[in-house]
Amino acid sequence: MQTIKVIFNEMPEANQDILVAELSEIGFEGFEQNNNTLLAYINETSFNEGALKEITREVPFNIEIVPKQNWNQLWESNFEPVIVEDFVTLRADFHNIEVNTLYDIVITPKMSFGTGHHATTQLMMLMMRDIDFKGKHVLDFGTGTGVLAILGEKLGAAYLLAIDNDEWSVENANENIIRNNCTKVTAMLETDGHIPVLIQDVILANINRHILLQYMPELYSNTKKGGIVLMSGLLTEDEEIVKTDALKAGFTFSGTRHLNNWIAMSFVK
Repeated sequence: MQTIKVIFNEMPEANQDILVAELSEIGFEGFEQNNNTLLAYINETSFNEGALKEITREVPFNIEIVPKQNWNQLWESNFEPVIVEDFVTLRADFHNIEVNTLYDIVITPKMSFGTGHHATTQLMMLMMRDIDFKGKHVLDFGTGTGVLAILGEKLGAAYLLAIDNDEWSVENANENIIRNNCTKVTAMLETDGHIPVLIQDVILANINRHILLQYMPELYSNTKKGGIVLMSGLLTEDEEIVKTDALKAGFTFSGTRHLNNWIAMSFVK
C-alpha cells in the first residue's frame, strides 16, 4: 500500500489548522506543520483528488507518492521528541535523551497519526492525566500509533482495545505496543463501520468532528454508566456543535481543554 503526500507551500501557519481539520474529514490521517509548509498524508485507496480540490479551492498544492519502505527513513530525519509538560515524553528509539517526565513512550510512527506533535494528542494526554485508569476497561477509537492506549496501560488500565480502520495503523500500533512492553493492549483492524459492542469505562476518541458526530450514538451506548469519553481532533469552533450532539445523545459535559486553536472535550455518561 502506498501513501499520497500533498504538499502545501507558502501556507501561513494561521491558516493551517483549519485546513488540517477539513482534510481530516476526507480521510487524511497524517500531517506535518513546518513554518509556512503543510504536508498532508492519505492512503492511496482513500485519496479523492476532486474532494481535495473542492476543499483547497484556490490554494496550490503538489502531490507525491510515498512508498511504504521510505517512511521510517523520512521520520528518522524529521521526528523530534515531544515532551508533554512533566507528564509524558514521546520519542523514537533512535533518540538518546534524558527523560525527566513521569512516563516515557517510545514509538516508530510510520504513517500513523499520533506522534504527539499535534496539539490534539497532547490535549488527550493531559486530560488522561486527570482520570483514574486503575482496573478500567478502555477503548482507543482510531488508535493510529497506539500511543494513547499505551499511555492508558501505563496509567493502570486493566484492558485496552485499540481499533483503527487502517491496516498500516494497526500494524504500527502493534509494533509500538511490543516496543513499550505493554501486555494489556489489543490492537485490532475494524472495517465494518461500527464500534465493537463492548461496554467501556473510558473511551478515547481523537479523530475529527465528522466522525465523532457520526458515531456519537455508538460512543454513548458503548460507555458504562459513570464512564468517561474524551473527544478531540477538534477546532475551537467545533466545541458547541460537538457538545450539542453529545448532550442530545445523553452525555453530560465535563470540560474542555485548549491548545492553540485545538480543543479536547470530556463527557460523562
